[in-house]
Parts: sequence; structure tokens; C-alpha cells
Amino acid sequence: MGIGVLCGLLAGAFWGMVFIAPKLLPVFSPWELAIGRYLAYGLVAFVAALPLMRRIARKLTRADCIALLRQAFTGNLLYYVLLAFGVQLAGVGPTSLIIGILPISVTLMGRRDHGAVPLSRLVWPLLVVAAGIACINIDLFAGHGGGAHGAAAGEAARTAWQKMAGVLCAVGALICWTLYAVDNARYLQRNPQYSGNEWSALYGLSTGLVSLCLALVGWLVAGDALTAPGSGRDWQWFWMVNAAVALGASLIGNNLWNISSRRLPLTLSGQMIVFETLFALAYGFVFDARWPRPLEIAAIVLLMVGVAWSVRLHATDKAA
Repeated sequence: MGIGVLCGLLAGAFWGMVFIAPKLLPVFSPWELAIGRYLAYGLVAFVAALPLMRRIARKLTRADCIALLRQAFTGNLLYYVLLAFGVQLAGVGPTSLIIGILPISVTLMGRRDHGAVPLSRLVWPLLVVAAGIACINIDLFAGHGGGAHGAAAGEAARTAWQKMAGVLCAVGALICWTLYAVDNARYLQRNPQYSGNEWSALYGLSTGLVSLCLALVGWLVAGDALTAPGSGRDWQWFWMVNAAVALGASLIGNNLWNISSRRLPLTLSGQMIVFETLFALAYGFVFDARWPRPLEIAAIVLLMVGVAWSVRLHATDKAA
């Protein structure tokens, strides 16, 4: 359990990077960010899988391929597109803390799995986590700059609609990753023949393949617009950022998550996702060069308390 918790924490530290990438590449659309990141992930995974390819090929079945493609689309491409829209429309803080509801959603989905702590024992820590999410939403819609008049009021209204759209995108990303986390954890537990490293490499290859197909379609439809002069797109910087995210957040982060998922019941591994939220917030505060506001501090404290409480309950529960 200790190793599983540590790997979950480290995976969160790497995954927190993905909330900063859209800020570093504001002129690129979420679809471009997603396809760029996962093309880079596919290439990195291919290099990492070369020494393992012969061994992996002997194990791979049709069911594995279907599961990999399903998880690649749900847990990577669609999730990241929605996340990037959320960051660009609502900001890093709100998006990361909405994604922070994952501990609750994954716990609810895994409440009947082997080793799960009864949900009745987890009600209070989950309510503490929910209170943390409520704090950030109150902070988001508190009406900063709400005293505008005339045209300024119209701009404020437009911004409010943008924030609402960003929140909806973040909720969509939450649903996608909940489905992926549960599917991935259960599949790994049913298939112990794959190590976390092998499954991460296969996952990266499948994601890269899907991304390549989408990239070819995008190039045929809008290739001229992508490379038009004056578009403001710095493609060298684009690939540098995506390579860093692919190596850190995708390959290393997913490998750590696979180790954590195999060692922990879903009712606890779901709680580990809070570390992604906390690290994303920390990176966002550094990027924006500001201190967290009072409600953001309250949200961070509540999330940490809720997860620590849940870990403690699992450590003392005989079923877990």
C-alpha cells in the first residue's frame, strides 16, 4: 500500500504538467494540443517499447488491442481536448479542482470492487473533498470585477459565459477520466501478465496511432491554415512543450499510475488523483506569479485532509 500511495503521489506530480501546457501554447487549439501531445507520446512510447517489443508481442491479444484503443481515446484524446478547453476558458485553478472531483467519482464507481472500504466509512472524507471543490467554484463565480457598467458589463457577461463553458468542458473531462481510471485499474488487475511499464508503452503506442489518424485528417482539411504566415504558431516551441509533457506526464506518469492502480483498491487509488490537482494548482500559482486566494487555500487544505483521512481508513481496514 505504501508503494502504491507513493507512486500515485509521483504520478500526480507529473500529471500536473498538463494543466500548464495550454497556458504555454495559447495560440494553439485544444485539438492541436491533444494531437501534438499524443503524437509525441506515441513516438516516445515506441522508443521505450523497442527493447520489450518481442516479449510484449507474445502476450498481446485482440481483447488487449480493443481495450488499449478504448482507453487511449477516452483517457487521453477526448479527456485532454476537454481539459485544454477548460483551462483556456475557465483557467488552471477551476479546471484542476473540478478534475479534483475524480476521487469521489472513481471511489463511487469502485465501491464494490475487491479490497474496497465500505462506502459508509468513506462518506466523511469524501464530503471533505467535496467541500474543497465547492470552495474553488465559489471563488470562480464570486464576481471578480463585477462592478462594471455598459460595455464593461457586457464583457463581464461574456466572460461569465466563457467560464461556464470552461466548467462544462472540465466536467466532461472528469467523466472521461473516471471511465478510464476504472477501466484501466480493473483491466490491469485481471491481466497480471503485463507490467506497468509494458502496459504504459502499449498505451502510448495505441494513443499515438489514433493521434496519427486524426492528424492526417486535420492536415488534409486545414493544412494550409496551420502553416499560414502570421498565424503566430511557433511550431518548434509547440513540439518542445509536447515532448516534455509526453515524456513526463504521459510515459512516466502513466507508468507510475499503473503501478499504483495494481497495488491499491479503487476506493483508495481514486483518492491519489488529488495529487494531480494539488500539483496543478502549485504550478499554476507559479506560472501566474501569485499567491492563492483564501478560498483556494481552503480548497487545498480540505482536499489534503480528505485524502489523508481516506488513506488512514484504508490502512486500518481489514478488507483493504
